[in-house]
Amino acid sequence: MDGRFPPQMLPPGSPSAGVPEAPPGTIFVLGPEGGYAVPPRRYTLLFGRDRDGVHVPVGVDDPTVSRRHGVFTCTGTAGDWWIVNTGNLPIELPDGALMLTGHKRIVEPGYTPLVINSSKRRSHLMEVRLVGEDDRHPRSTSGAETVDPETVYELAPQERLVLTALARRYLQGHDAFPLPLAWEDTARLVNASPYTTKSWTFRSVANTVEDVRERLHRRGVRGLLREEVGEPVGSTLSVNLIRELLKTATLTAQDLELLAEEE
Repeated sequence: MDGRFPPQMLPPGSPSAGVPEAPPGTIFVLGPEGGYAVPPRRYTLLFGRDRDGVHVPVGVDDPTVSRRHGVFTCTGTAGDWWIVNTGNLPIELPDGALMLTGHKRIVEPGYTPLVINSSKRRSHLMEVRLVGEDDRHPRSTSGAETVDPETVYELAPQERLVLTALARRYLQGHDAFPLPLAWEDTARLVNASPYTTKSWTFRSVANTVEDVRERLHRRGVRGLLREEVGEPVGSTLSVNLIRELLKTATLTAQDLELLAEEE
């Protein structure tokens, strides 16, 4: 433990852009009213609606948020922090996964926004930053040229055309909760494109999408195989594939230019 950085309260703000100099393993947790920072040591850090009974108040004016909605715990100086949901409402993670009551998960180094979605159609943000070894010598890139995302998957031209059609509703941005097109509709769009090189059927479209899913699975992407998601599968595999391609900017709205203009 580094005695030069004791546990301390934090003013309102955000740890997303950086944090004060602190030893690796230090956790910063902030809500709308401020927060708390703790170096790696045996500690239990509480968050929730009870402003006077927790370290980090969140959702203080929303009775659907639990008074003590969760805890961050560290068992020693190794710097491993865990979050446990002790509240009634789920805690949403950046990848959309939900931590339900009793769920426990390790906190990864870096910045992690957590959201408690209220049944009153409100969302309460709590921001977490765990200092890693790379934070000792942060390098500013504010004046550098923007570079492409580190993970951009290679797609053959016809694969890109098929996936653009499959993900058309996502790329258009009109729907709040888009879904992939059906195989038949995807084949119809691909066949109408001036860039298609053959006649497509629902089966050839499905096989092409399956080939891409398996290729990304071999790259370590989870949720792309039937055995990983369980039954009923429905459109889950296509949804997970599209989300991965969008998150990595492998597919962008510019790809819609591959599709023919609708009448």
